[in-house]
Amino acid sequence: MKSILTTLLLFSTLVTQAQKEIAPSKWVKMFNGKDLKDWDIKITGYDLNDNFGNTFRVKDGLLTVNYDQYQQFDEKYGHIFYKKNFSAYLIVVEYRFTGEQVKGGPGWAYRNSGVMLHGQPAATMGKNQDFPISLEEQLLGGNGKDARTNANLCTPGTNVVMNTKLIKDHCISSTSKTYHGDQWVHVEALVLRDSVIKHIAGQDTVLVYNQPQIGGGNVSNFDPAVKTDGKLLTEGSISLQSESHPVAFRKVELFDLSPYVNDPKKLAYIIELLQKRKFNK
Repeated sequence: MKSILTTLLLFSTLVTQAQKEIAPSKWVKMFNGKDLKDWDIKITGYDLNDNFGNTFRVKDGLLTVNYDQYQQFDEKYGHIFYKKNFSAYLIVVEYRFTGEQVKGGPGWAYRNSGVMLHGQPAATMGKNQDFPISLEEQLLGGNGKDARTNANLCTPGTNVVMNTKLIKDHCISSTSKTYHGDQWVHVEALVLRDSVIKHIAGQDTVLVYNQPQIGGGNVSNFDPAVKTDGKLLTEGSISLQSESHPVAFRKVELFDLSPYVNDPKKLAYIIELLQKRKFNK
């Protein structure tokens, strides 16, 4: 009996220690539910932090993308950048689409947003630049009938390696299911500098790639000094998109893994704990 109690006590201690490793206090609440003071805004054709049409705003505790003050979209692609760069992390985003796409939005942008990873700093974007040089984990919604994978990869000004092959395709589909309707969708990305990036939809890893690097096209009006083709991306900005369809974000948070990158065993342990944690669907 004594040995059983000792074993149970040891197990309980280990569980408690594990919970402390990834406790809520260890997470970066990128969106605080109140304001956008930790973010920079860049909309095509406008100066940094000119929030044309009050596109990005906080409503009812949500970070929202809005077009009620737009006459037409006119390719005013927007991105809201968190003010700190990261190199190794797990980012968690929960979003849902609302309302109708603004007039003039491209067909591909229907229920389409994204979280941009390893991006260039907002301040280095050209005034008329459409997208930051970055890796986009697409945040998509279905049309109610057709299949449409989520958490795909798109690569404005970047390339990646998959299965040892340099991939120059602009968009690469994941293996996720389709998310129809106005449901809240949970998406994550595990980013480990320039070694590996994993896209996660729900609790399923749906896309994996390596060696993210600057290169390729699908970005316009950028400063050539910023686009050093072939340079591996080890860190960068994180931003959320406005691409013509209203969308709301109720969670944008991040677990910083950079303190563990030089300790492979501890890093693997922390990642395992993060993968096993529970979340509300």
